[in-house]
Amino acid sequence: MKHSNAETTSQNLRNPGAFRSLAIVLLAGLLSATGCEVDDMPDEAVGEWTAMAPVPEPRTEVSVTQVDERIYLIGGFTEAEDPEADERPPAARTLWVYHTDEDRWESLGEAPRGTHHAALLEVGGRLYLIGGYIENTFDPSPRVDIYDPALGTWMEGAPMATPRGAMAYAVVDGRIHTVGGTVTDKDDLEHEVHNTDSPEASVGTHEVYDPVANSWEQLEPMPTARNHHAAETVDGHLVVTAGRAGDDFTMTTTEIYDPAEGTWTEGEELRTGRSGVAAAELDGWLYIFGGETFDPGEERTFAEAERYSLEEDRWEAIDPMPTARHGLGAAVVDGAIYAISGGPGPGFTFGTANERYVPEERFRP
Repeated sequence: MKHSNAETTSQNLRNPGAFRSLAIVLLAGLLSATGCEVDDMPDEAVGEWTAMAPVPEPRTEVSVTQVDERIYLIGGFTEAEDPEADERPPAARTLWVYHTDEDRWESLGEAPRGTHHAALLEVGGRLYLIGGYIENTFDPSPRVDIYDPALGTWMEGAPMATPRGAMAYAVVDGRIHTVGGTVTDKDDLEHEVHNTDSPEASVGTHEVYDPVANSWEQLEPMPTARNHHAAETVDGHLVVTAGRAGDDFTMTTTEIYDPAEGTWTEGEELRTGRSGVAAAELDGWLYIFGGETFDPGEERTFAEAERYSLEEDRWEAIDPMPTARHGLGAAVVDGAIYAISGGPGPGFTFGTANERYVPEERFRP
């Protein structure tokens, strides 16, 4: 594959956490010897990255979620048969499942549609594939497709009220929140309902799907219209960060929705602005991985990773991913976070990386 050599080299960095731990100890000693306080050291958490079985098919802009000890990957762009052809790459259709206990991937056949930049979430043991863009276009879709892993079957749910792609999404109290993203024509939308302040197609639309009632509800829009951002549920709150809008590809704004009050508040800004990130929640922390930027002269992907404490309203850096990438997904199984797939370069690049992160507090004696 086009990027396999670079990814293999990156994935061989099996235990950067151990090296970083030693570096922190040595730095603490040096600061003490020079009269500096250890508290002046960078605020950074330590963990351990491990390369796992690569995704069988290189992709970017994927959707990932987990059910028990299995991780599901769907959608995204994949490599064209003729990489030199001047055309947009195709949308992937194969649904893959990763068996974390066996470190292996299995194909579950084709999804009912090709899509990318879509939401994928688990509620009650079922997978919900929501919105995204149609095939290899950037036309937003309203579709909701529901997969039952026990039966291996698909069915359609009630369509999303406002078709969107590149949304952020999370499950709060059994309901699926979708926030932001891009629309076909924001001028057709009511500003107070969708927050259409963005200079382009981004919105702050906040719509919630109830899997039991198979229905949608409109909620207070996100204050900052954006796309390619990420969200997770932390202590019953929806926390949203990162993203892009207009010419700003490195947004740092963190916004928190309280379902009980129906209100948004602003949190501490993300340290490293980027878009196309992946998010995961573990032990009360919101983790953010990777991303990209197209700022002039700064086009690149990110290996940076950070985590956020809602209780303390504080971000801290963690060990960077061995493989920098964007358009990746993340899932949590048994106290470990899996950062999966994504493009190693900005734009239409494709990767197979599957790297597992375990925070130090999870393996500390």
